Amino acid sequence: MPGNSAQLTTVGDGIFAIDVEYVRPLQDSSHLVVQGDRAAFVDTGTNDSVPLLLDGLRQQALGPDDVDFVFLTHIHLDHAGGAGLLMQQLPNARCVVHPRGAPHMISPERLIKGTEAVYGVERTREMYGDILPIDEQRVIVAEDERWIDFNGRKMQPLFTEGHARHHYCLNDPASRGVFTGDSFGISYRELDTAAGEFIYPTTTPASFDPDEAHKAVDRIMACEPQQLYLTHYSRVTNLERLAKDMHDGIDAFAAMALEHRDSADRGRRIEKAMFDYLARRLENHGFKGDRDAMWSVVEIDVVLNSAGLVSWLERLQKQGQEQG
Repeated sequence: MPGNSAQLTTVGDGIFAIDVEYVRPLQDSSHLVVQGDRAAFVDTGTNDSVPLLLDGLRQQALGPDDVDFVFLTHIHLDHAGGAGLLMQQLPNARCVVHPRGAPHMISPERLIKGTEAVYGVERTREMYGDILPIDEQRVIVAEDERWIDFNGRKMQPLFTEGHARHHYCLNDPASRGVFTGDSFGISYRELDTAAGEFIYPTTTPASFDPDEAHKAVDRIMACEPQQLYLTHYSRVTNLERLAKDMHDGIDAFAAMALEHRDSADRGRRIEKAMFDYLARRLENHGFKGDRDAMWSVVEIDVVLNSAGLVSWLERLQKQGQEQG
């Protein structure tokens, strides 16, 4: 259980990254956006994160009444698990959700069961607690490309469904940036070197689609951003290089999955191939730690990404059977 004092990083343009203390420090963020005397959150973390988000408001001399929006890039519980509890604390806020995700935030039973299928019942309860529903009257179903007025600041959901079919990114021209959720991968600050940020895709279960993942990266870059705000973890720049790294990584992950598609232990083989791939890239990137240090940062993603690739292979197999 995290403490109630939030660790804020000032990003600029009224944006603050709040470490929601999920799994480990600097693994998962919520972004607080302040526009004049009003506030919004982009992603929430889990129930345990809610006191930190409220403290982040306090640190900016704002209170729960001052929040207009809770934007959920998608409904995976490290991004949206705390949304129901948070909304109970924010009397004036509305929650903006992708149309495929909105029903599951209003009635989260299927969302909980899907998470239990990945983590197990006991681990799901330990990590996320009780997932609370959001009043349907307080939910805004996002429309692709339709602008939302946040106290004079125009923000634009863009559907990007390669990571999850209920995913959007949030274009924010006021900061020349985009809040990308998981559609532009993962870039942990512990892996930064003199060469800049290190990035790789996230292919967690259950609906990774490499073709759509490529389209998502291109759609984000079409906004001509100067910076991106990743949930894992916050601001990155040098976007042309990172976009290329993302495209290369999507192709590499798909290729390693296909290479092992017929192996009885393909999940384990994909995990090993993925870590070997990331370790090679980290060495070339100038990371000074050994493989144990690398593993300590990327382990959770290697395990979940590999499971997501196995899910993708299972869908390909099913599609082949149906077409056959």
